Amino acid sequence: MIAALLAAALAPVQPVAATEAGAVRGTVAGGHVVFRGIPFAAPPVAQRRWSPPAAPVRWKGVRDATAPANSCPQADYGWNHGDYAFQSEDCLTLDVGTTSLTGRRPVLVWIHGGGNYAGSPGDMVETAMVAKGVVVVAVRYRLGALGFLHRRDGSGGNLGVQDQIAALRWVRANVARFGGDPDVVTIAGESAGAQDVGVLIAAPAARGLFRRAIMGSGTPGFGLPWREREEAWRMGDQFDALMKVAPADLRRAAPGAAIAAGEQLHDPVLTADDYRWLRTTIDGAVLPDTPGRLIAARPALDLLIGTDRFELDLPGGRTRRDAFVATAFGANEARARAFYRLDEPDPAPDARMGTRDQQIATDATFRCPAQRMARLVARQGGRVWSYEFDEAPGGPMTHHAAEIPYLYGDKRLGALHLMDYWANFVKTGDPNSEALPAWPAYGTQGAYLALDTTGARPASGLRADICQWTDKL
Repeated sequence: MIAALLAAALAPVQPVAATEAGAVRGTVAGGHVVFRGIPFAAPPVAQRRWSPPAAPVRWKGVRDATAPANSCPQADYGWNHGDYAFQSEDCLTLDVGTTSLTGRRPVLVWIHGGGNYAGSPGDMVETAMVAKGVVVVAVRYRLGALGFLHRRDGSGGNLGVQDQIAALRWVRANVARFGGDPDVVTIAGESAGAQDVGVLIAAPAARGLFRRAIMGSGTPGFGLPWREREEAWRMGDQFDALMKVAPADLRRAAPGAAIAAGEQLHDPVLTADDYRWLRTTIDGAVLPDTPGRLIAARPALDLLIGTDRFELDLPGGRTRRDAFVATAFGANEARARAFYRLDEPDPAPDARMGTRDQQIATDATFRCPAQRMARLVARQGGRVWSYEFDEAPGGPMTHHAAEIPYLYGDKRLGALHLMDYWANFVKTGDPNSEALPAWPAYGTQGAYLALDTTGARPASGLRADICQWTDKL
């Protein structure tokens, strides 16, 4: 009995925080306080499926927020097997990591990647960024057909983005109770998460909910043409035909069936259908106009944006290269073909940038759209900081998402701890400090910071010779 009482007395106190919907109980992990699976919206099930997020259902007492939360429904692609194995349509929740429930610290809201069809925030709230004085919030949002399908009856839409906006409203209303400052919020994401950050920058409904943004290896359009509503509705028609149930029964169908049908949809504009949920739809609601025009009309903001030296292979493969170049460069297709010397035999691969096809894919899908996004925000008067990440010169090529352990984990790039740059930006809008190599603002010369194991070096005009021939975001 004495031993049991002593163990109970020595057990860590489980912190309790209040939210507008009810109290939640967290835990202490990794030296800071963590809350998992806090609802920011009502479960999007039954009649709420393919509907905008509704206010969370209030609860009585103290809700347990110590266990990992379910991911949103998704298919199994191997890399996401853990998320696939623990999924539920009741998934509109977020996690919070903080050093204390008191105080007023800057906030980082993380939007995970995964093509807008898979993934989850994982353990992002356990990032060492928290120990640097940042409250981290990690968001789940509807994926695939449940999050991005548009149907002619008005159901569906850019619901995944609407979920993210609902999460930002939760942050605005509740984060002060977790030691966060609702007036100093940075939204951040990588890959599809960065695309969604770009859409949030454009979306009028998200105005006033954040001050700064971080975009890694993704832009509002990934260099693809915008999708008009009629095109999106035609994909919805395909979905209805594949489901083979009456429209009235679609909200009762198994969520797995809806996800599976969504993964069979074909977009004739794309050279690879696994990009189907990365082609942004101008829906007239979340996006009443193109992101380019909406961003050009919005107030200035601070932006940190960059790409990896090598990202991904050519969507659709070599046989779709000509179609990809035509889509990416439009009226300047001939100039792009001449730049890449597409009428000549393949040159030897570049040691850091890969084959010619890999260079085309990285330029058109990642590098050039990121540079255009940087210019667009800089022209609006925003402070912009651009980078290119190359993990290990002399070793294997860098790959898509290779930078995440360096930016949000403890992994060092040579002598540099890149998280320090990112934490400075979240706090002040400027990544610089006396302890770090100087990072020049983007400015009119397109300055950026080249990051690799040899150090951090200022440079300018990243691939300007080819990026001048595309205006895609």
